[in-house]
Amino acid sequence: MKKIKVISVFGTRPEATKMVPLIFALQNCGDIESEVCVTAQHREMLDQVLEPFNIKPRYDLNVMSAGQTLHDVVSRVLYGLKNVLEEFKPDLLLAHGDTVTTFAASLAAFYAQVKVGHVEAGLRSYDKYRPFPEEINRKLTTALADLHFAPTETAKANLLKENIPESTIYVTGNTAIDFIRYTIKPDYVFQNGTLNGLDFTKKIVVTTAHRRENWGEPLDNICRAVKRLADDFPEIFIVWPLHPNPTVKDAARKILSGHKQILLTDNINVFDMHNLMRRAYLVLTDSGGLQEEAPAFNLPSVVLREVTE
Repeated sequence: MKKIKVISVFGTRPEATKMVPLIFALQNCGDIESEVCVTAQHREMLDQVLEPFNIKPRYDLNVMSAGQTLHDVVSRVLYGLKNVLEEFKPDLLLAHGDTVTTFAASLAAFYAQVKVGHVEAGLRSYDKYRPFPEEINRKLTTALADLHFAPTETAKANLLKENIPESTIYVTGNTAIDFIRYTIKPDYVFQNGTLNGLDFTKKIVVTTAHRRENWGEPLDNICRAVKRLADDFPEIFIVWPLHPNPTVKDAARKILSGHKQILLTDNINVFDMHNLMRRAYLVLTDSGGLQEEAPAFNLPSVVLREVTE
């Protein structure tokens, strides 16, 4: 019997974490020939997941460049995948979520007449500029996909409202939650040494912000609000792992550096983040992924966005 050839394509750390459980499942299925292609849209942060899990992509487009634009990433992924699809000739391409890689990979597969499976399909904010560009990436991928793997019944309902055939929609649960079982350890020692010195008798508030629609004055407002929380509530301690984008780092450091109740640290890996969230009191975030993960830790979250999926 001929094996089904499946290629999983992703380019960012959030995509990678959510695809790891699926990649392992595909590798253990005798009827499937599974390969991985990474675009490395975010090189360093992506490698934080690939290396610990010993995932060695057959194809690595390595598209990231300094100062890259959305146009750059789309074009590089589109052209890079053309050769990959011609060589591997998959029966199905799997893409996750709402990144530029997701949309460009789905478009490349469509051009090659390769079927597309969309993991985490059907989330909607119904505002094309928030989250930007993710909302449109996700909707365009829906238009290109042949199979829609929705994490929830609500996501399925969104797809049905858009006249996606019910026979192509599968409610699967969220692979972000599946991934947590690989990262949580009761005796965990943080790889970022600064976190090992935290006083967990205080109420730890984990904070992140990085979304494009928050850049500028909205991000400054978030930083000022965080400072007010630290000023007004001495029983809390705020930990903000900074996204590597200079726009984000510079804004946070300008307003929050030096505050005795705020730790600004470099970006931390997913193992540190999950184990920090497990012991936290509250999370403040504009991250879609953290919004999904926080309930798994019974962790209340404040969403730092005007709209969310």
